[in-house]
Amino acid sequence: MSTEHHMPLSGRVAVVTGASSGLGEATAELLAERGAKVAVLARRADRLAALVERIERRGGTALAVAVDVTDAEAVRGAAERTRAELGTADLLFNNAGVMLAAPITEVRADEWQRMIDLNITGLMNAIGAFVPQLVEAAADRGVADLINTSSIAAQNLFPNFAVYTGSKAFVSHASRNLRTELGAQNVRVSVIEPGIVKTELQGHVDHADSNAWLDDVFASQEVLEPGDIAETVAFLAAQPRRVNFQQVTVMPTFQAN
Repeated sequence: MSTEHHMPLSGRVAVVTGASSGLGEATAELLAERGAKVAVLARRADRLAALVERIERRGGTALAVAVDVTDAEAVRGAAERTRAELGTADLLFNNAGVMLAAPITEVRADEWQRMIDLNITGLMNAIGAFVPQLVEAAADRGVADLINTSSIAAQNLFPNFAVYTGSKAFVSHASRNLRTELGAQNVRVSVIEPGIVKTELQGHVDHADSNAWLDDVFASQEVLEPGDIAETVAFLAAQPRRVNFQQVTVMPTFQAN
């Protein structure tokens, strides 16, 4: 087997936000396994340190940057550190997010703001900090990738999840619009809309009806694993530079909507 086939992302510099668990953690490990140098960003420094240790133990290269993506200045600092220590980023998996649920009549404004801050503002902070590097890398190497994590909730209707679904609709539509700006500069923009995935995300939900629904799904159905989404990210990044999958919906086989 050729090195190129075994390590199709060799020479790439990838950045993963929300890397301390779930989709981000699994994706960082897989991208490193496929040859990319990976900067892992999240708030939990201990989890990032353990992740970097695992990657390095397997022969990969990783950099842990403890950062809250809602802090724009801190994310810009993370971008500068990534360039200085790993090189110019040419792949951003923009993944940090939170899912909370409650009937709108409960007026949990603090939870609404938390989702807006992380799922929308945090997403845009990472885009603002790293897109200049993606554009630069694309000019030099012919291609770069911006891959955003949305959700099937961006398309469908889920009671008690109005603000979460709205935030993910922003991610999906913003991604489609970003292609109109960045595609001409050889930066591919993709949005992944997963169905139900087994991650920590569901653990943040504290509304009884929503918890009962999620618990029933996890007890009775085979849902997606984080590694399934990691494989999707790696697949997108390994495409010929002429190929851009604009939107990828990944669903558990059982889930209809």
